Amino acid sequence: MSNEEIAHEFPNIIKVYKDGRVERFLGTSTVPPSTHPENGVQSKDVVISQEPAISARLYIPKSAATSSPQTKLPLLVYFHGGGFCIESSFSPTYHNYLNTLVSEANVVAVSVDYRLAPENPLPAAYDDSWAALKWVASHFDGNGSEDWLNRFADLGGVFFGGDSAGANIAHNMALKLGCEGLVGVKLIGIVLIHPYFWGTEPVGEELTIPAAKREYVAALWRFACPLSIGSDDPLFNPGKDPKLGELGCEKVLVCVAEKDVFKDRGWHYSEVLKKSGWNGVVEVIEAKGEEHVFHLRNPTCENAVAMKKKIASFLN
Repeated sequence: MSNEEIAHEFPNIIKVYKDGRVERFLGTSTVPPSTHPENGVQSKDVVISQEPAISARLYIPKSAATSSPQTKLPLLVYFHGGGFCIESSFSPTYHNYLNTLVSEANVVAVSVDYRLAPENPLPAAYDDSWAALKWVASHFDGNGSEDWLNRFADLGGVFFGGDSAGANIAHNMALKLGCEGLVGVKLIGIVLIHPYFWGTEPVGEELTIPAAKREYVAALWRFACPLSIGSDDPLFNPGKDPKLGELGCEKVLVCVAEKDVFKDRGWHYSEVLKKSGWNGVVEVIEAKGEEHVFHLRNPTCENAVAMKKKIASFLN
């Protein structure tokens, strides 16, 4: 067998060779934690688990250092995107985004770095994310291992958020919390930015999407989750989950983009959630003329700034 034979390829994202080598084309660069020179947001890295290897980058806004010890801030647990197979909490893309969001919203943030497929196929990312949430919950009495969470985070005001695959994780973690509970954490809401959901039956305008593109989406899911039943797996198609009504939060903000292949799934999610018996409030906002995760590629554009302000108000 030639060592150049390809087993899986998703152009511009990832290539896997038959000898097991994995080549990622995005999200491989990292930046260190820092104090942001303009907004004063501080960050640092923590190890949540050695085995499996789970870590996170923590952020506190400038106000945390100057406020009274009694003042606790909302806590955002953030899950990065990347189709479950690329990117990290330490990439410039996510470091820059969390810096600006933490400053805008005046919240504490934990950006979870979970293991990636194909080396660690799903449910590894879900398992790691839940382990990270249990670690967060261990700080509820102010005696956890991480000083920043003990001092600054209000575990009675927790939010989950994420974009693309990270939004998928945020939803599934909120559902798991609703079904199983998580002592020490009061989940107020979730923010799903361009959520990575799908399904066998097209919804909305998905009938107009070329078949090859629809198959690409389905194939990327199977790549990340090879034991899945496919596009109607409840993890990937929340509308097929009989437990959807047990979502463990009071409110949901779904952000969609007009030119995103996942746009109609975001709208569909809000519709099935309303019919599920869940008694919270769900809101959808749509960015006109924009594509998938545009806010990460062009963070200073008008629509990205508007979306960040909307998210900040949701978190407070």
